[in-house]
Amino acid sequence: MRIVGVSLPVNKRIEAALPYIYGIGPARAKKILQECNIDPNVRVKDLDLAAVAKIQENVAKNYRVEGDLRKEIMLNINRLREIGSYRGVRHKKSLPVRGQRTKTNARTRKGTGKKSSKKAVGGKPAGDKK
Repeated sequence: MRIVGVSLPVNKRIEAALPYIYGIGPARAKKILQECNIDPNVRVKDLDLAAVAKIQENVAKNYRVEGDLRKEIMLNINRLREIGSYRGVRHKKSLPVRGQRTKTNARTRKGTGKKSSKKAVGGKPAGDKK
């Protein structure tokens, strides 16, 4: 079953399957199903073509999803970078953008980095005995 170019898992309830589409979360999925008058407990494989067409039409008409949404987000980030805003600089440096601490944590955004190696004090290597 494909909606807006995304294959939905056929054995899941439609309410749980719709969030597989980028830009649709659980709350928006409930809202879409309510607007289309479709029972959220119906499995994707049990939907008839009319219900699928309703969902497809509703999503295409009322929401920006998948490629269009990804493109819009990238354009917004590029605009912030070009104007040199604080948030744009943080995006360029791959650092957290929304005020999180970076002294510790932030590993997802910063990457693992290099481990520091402590050298022996006094000029002698740590393993030497003389």
